[in-house]
Amino acid sequence: MSFQYGSRLPRRFIYPAFLSLTIATAINSVVAQADAATPTLYGKINLTLDQFDHQGAARVAAGQTPLTIDQWELNSNASRLGIKGELALEDSGLTLVYLAEYETDADDGGNSPFTQRNIYAGLQGNFGRIFGGKFDTPLKVIEGRVDQFNDLKADIDVLLGGQNRANNIVQYSTPKFARVVTANVAAIAAEGADVDLDGEPDDGLTDTVSVSLVADTGTFYGAIAYDTHQLARRSLDGIVRADIIRAVGTAKLGTFELGALVQQARDVAQGSDAEDTSYLLSGAWYIGHAKLKAQYGIAEANISDEKATLAAFGLDYSLGNKTKVFTYFSAQDIDRADLADNTFAVGLDHSF
Repeated sequence: MSFQYGSRLPRRFIYPAFLSLTIATAINSVVAQADAATPTLYGKINLTLDQFDHQGAARVAAGQTPLTIDQWELNSNASRLGIKGELALEDSGLTLVYLAEYETDADDGGNSPFTQRNIYAGLQGNFGRIFGGKFDTPLKVIEGRVDQFNDLKADIDVLLGGQNRANNIVQYSTPKFARVVTANVAAIAAEGADVDLDGEPDDGLTDTVSVSLVADTGTFYGAIAYDTHQLARRSLDGIVRADIIRAVGTAKLGTFELGALVQQARDVAQGSDAEDTSYLLSGAWYIGHAKLKAQYGIAEANISDEKATLAAFGLDYSLGNKTKVFTYFSAQDIDRADLADNTFAVGLDHSF
């Protein structure tokens, strides 16, 4: 059977074709909605072969007893497995957001195969996002891309405090203003802990607060954050809890990355004048599949006049969008204690 242009198809062809198109459209709609609601499984495996020559500098910075280590080790560096997703809630204009992430030791499994990292659930809409659980504070998050050796022995966490993943935290984040600026406010319930170190348990919602203001254009990044009554975690003068202010700036200029961080942590203990001040500079240069990187940081205590330094340089080589091999050397020194930690490592990192 042949047809002229403009002639009508017989009904026996039109009805089946229309029915097939309707069914196909419905199936595609269902599949699209199912895909949008399906959680995403993700993770990372980071393994390094490390040569440690450590006298305990990092442990002293954390207020621990020095421990000498001089050996080769195979280590897992914050290898993790997580699940995350978003689900549009019908007739509400809201979206459910959730994440559950666990760290696992890929080298030996440790005493437990999984350790909790960030876990939260919340709602987002035109008003922004509000969520609660256990996760990185706004002050920690603003480190952004300034740390070129994240999760390794040259991580800025070995030098300065404030890198907290808080329990019992509720956070509100604004929408991005002008597609650039975001504000974050987090309240951390004390739940009986003595967060102001006055000898009495605290039970308020805002006894510890973390706030940040972030501007990110993709090329330039700048942020400032402030925490009250926060765990210091690192202090050359033994500060337990501190009021911490941190400012960070980074820039991507062609094949170069530049970053800077400055931080001040003041002891909240009554009558204490202890104060730690930290500075860090970082940079990277992309050459084809390779990335040369380095960073240098200083932490100074005003009471003991102690000083710690961290220097690191390394090379990453990309084997694909989600896989790289790398090597680095780092040196951490505590001045008056005369302690040094040196690390040489080669490693493999794969994300999925």
